[in-house]
This record gives sequence, structure tokens and C-alpha cells, in this order.
Amino acid sequence: MSAQQEPSIAVVIPAYRVAGHVQSVVARVPSVVRHIIVVDDASPDLLQDVLAKVAEPRLIVLRHEVNRGVGGAMKTGIQRALELGADIVVKVDGDGQMDPALIPQFVKPIVSGEADFAKGNRFDDLSVIRAMPLVRRAGNLALSFLVKLASGYWHAFDPTNGYVALRASILERVNPNRLADRYFFEISLLCEAYFAKAVLQDIPMRPVYADETSSLSPLAALGDFAPRLVGRSIKRIFLNYFMRDFNVVSVLLLAGVPSFAFGIIWSAYHWVQSARLQVVASTGTVIVGMLPIVLGFQLLLQALVLDVGNEPKRHR
Repeated sequence: MSAQQEPSIAVVIPAYRVAGHVQSVVARVPSVVRHIIVVDDASPDLLQDVLAKVAEPRLIVLRHEVNRGVGGAMKTGIQRALELGADIVVKVDGDGQMDPALIPQFVKPIVSGEADFAKGNRFDDLSVIRAMPLVRRAGNLALSFLVKLASGYWHAFDPTNGYVALRASILERVNPNRLADRYFFEISLLCEAYFAKAVLQDIPMRPVYADETSSLSPLAALGDFAPRLVGRSIKRIFLNYFMRDFNVVSVLLLAGVPSFAFGIIWSAYHWVQSARLQVVASTGTVIVGMLPIVLGFQLLLQALVLDVGNEPKRHR
């Protein structure tokens, strides 16, 4: 995509139980978009009938015979977008919560070369936080830190947001087999984009919560996502600081983790022994446990600070 050439933009809309909203979503997609790809994820409603009545030449409808989840639908849509030669792929949900009029704002930093990955940020305006349903707000805030740790995008203020735009070259470097098929898709995409060195930029947006329904409970998602995010965090740290590179962060982790772990195990063991024998632990025993904990914590904190600074960015 040259600086003079207009980019080919494809919008992928995963659709499941959104027959009452998808027509409006398609109608609001701006003219800068070349392809509108709606993936009917075996929706049991009248979605196909609704789409058949949409008079939109840019519309491409794909259908799954078996429900694969939002991630499965997105992978099908992304593959078709790349086959069509799209330079930028945008994900917009079909339930009306994401305003398609914002698409030019999402693709602008990608076209200008400032970013490779644009992600919606619902929390740019505090009034938006108050307008969000309480359960959604609590669930998103609880997940945010774990997502930052797992993805490496520490400056993403709303990392669980699913309104995204990506440069096609980044998507071509991402292995689709590493992307989740269901609601973990957006987070897994963020994690994999890190390894492709995609530069991320937040885009302020205001979500809409009306009469649409969601099959995803934020509290249930927290319980389901937390183990996956911990696993993704370990994987990212291991690959980034021990497989692909070995630097100061690697040394801090090698020194900090054993030190902190030893202090915790030593202190816990002697605390249990003191409680069982009803004998107060000696000062030396306490110090032997506390010093590695303090030292290990300081080393891990410094590693965290350096990891925050290692977030993918443009080198000027």
C-alpha cells in the first residue's frame, strides 16, 4: 500500500442472533470501506432472510453450517478479506454496540503509518464508564491487568475491547491456529499481535447498550479467562526473554523468581512449624525469609518496569 494509493478496507462482521441489528450496522458502514463481510455463524434466527433484503453491492455473506463462535467467524472473515486483497481489516460486531461511523478514525493511524493495530477505548471519557452496565464495567476492569500482562500492551487502556482494525501484513504473520475460536478471540489476537511487533493505538469510542443480548457474562468470563491469561503471560515472558532474546529483563527474572519463591517457601514452612510446635521463630529465621522476599520483589518490579518499556513502538 503506497502513500498515494487509497487502502483497500474490509469490514468483518461476525453475526449470531443479530437479525434485528445487522441491517442497520451494514447500512452505517462508511463509503471508504470496499468490502463488508458478514459471517453468519449458524445463527438460528432470520439472519439470512434479513441479509437477503440488504441492497448493498459491497456486501459479502458467508455462512457456517455449525456454530464456531465469534473467533471462528472472524477467522473465516479475515481469510476472505485477505483473499480479496484488503490492506486493512476492521472488526465490527453485528449487535449495534460498535458505531461503524468510527471506522475512518480506526484506520487513520494505520494509513498514516503511526500504528499497525487500532483498538477501541471506551474509558477515554469518564462519563462513558458511568454509562456502562455495572457488571460489564466490573468484569472489564478485573480482566484488564491480566490482559496487559499476557499481551505486553501495557498502555492499552481498554484491552478487552473488541472493536479493532489491523494492517493486513500483521494478520498474515499471525498463525490462525493460535487464535481462540470463541470469546477469547480478541484477547488472543492482542497477544499474538505482540509477537508480530504490531504497534497499538487506542481509539476513543462510545459503546451503545440498548436491547441487544449478550451470551457472555463478564463474571463468568473472568473465571474462564484468568487461567488462560496466566498461561499466556508465562508463554509471552518465556518466548520474549528466553527464546527470542536474553537481556536485562531475563537476568532480573532469573534472579528475582528463585529469590522470591525461596523466601515465600522458607517463611511459610517456618510459620507452620512455629504454629505446630508453639515456638516463636528466631529473628535469624525471620530475616532469612524476609530478605529474599524483599530482594526478589524489587527485582521482579524492575523487570516489570522494563517490560512496560518494551511494548512495540515506532523507532524514530
